[in-house]
Amino acid sequence: MTRTAVVTGASRGIGKAISVRLTEDGWRTINLDISPPADGNDNWIETDLSDPASITDAFEKAREHGPITGLVNNAAIALVDTLEESSIEDFDKTMAINMRAPMLCAQAVLDDMKEARFGRILNLASRAMLGKTHRTAYGASKGGIAAMARVWALELAPHAITVNAIAPGPIATEMFTHANPPDMPRTQEIIGTIPAGRLGMPEDIANAASFFMDERSSFITGQVLYVCGGISLARGGS
Repeated sequence: MTRTAVVTGASRGIGKAISVRLTEDGWRTINLDISPPADGNDNWIETDLSDPASITDAFEKAREHGPITGLVNNAAIALVDTLEESSIEDFDKTMAINMRAPMLCAQAVLDDMKEARFGRILNLASRAMLGKTHRTAYGASKGGIAAMARVWALELAPHAITVNAIAPGPIATEMFTHANPPDMPRTQEIIGTIPAGRLGMPEDIANAASFFMDERSSFITGQVLYVCGGISLARGGS
């Protein structure tokens, strides 16, 4: 039986890599994104994740393919400002897309998952939630989505629905490059602090997503996995 999974923000970057990997794993994947994929994927539904009505409409269209038993809350924005420069408007926009939308998406799939007695929900958090300069709104939203995953895991476990989170470290995506231009000293400093000695690739995150979404991962729920090249660890030394 082919299961259907919705991946938000799958037109590029990490979301696209996850969608490709899940398709290889046998899922039918549907991409909810405001922008079309460059490859012209047929399973794209134009969705403004800052608009609850757009989310509702998108899931109605997605459900035409059958029950939805997989959800990857990947889409996010990262607005870069110091505390002094952070605006209410930017904070609210970040929370609408990075936290409110994942909650609405999760609510939209619950009936299908409960009826199927099977579900996989995966939230994309970030290592930045442990602390990173210029990330007041982004760090807060990613800490929040990790916390929501733990709450949902407790609530949904009786229905055979698992909920987990991945917290990527620095990944070579357009979002990372926008927030960390290659010619900035801060960017080189970030790369220099990664124990693995390189930026991560979207496929590194997709590999972890494949594990959590697998039917055989039914005893793993409420967990946060850092896929970060070791940057979430303190380095040893005197």
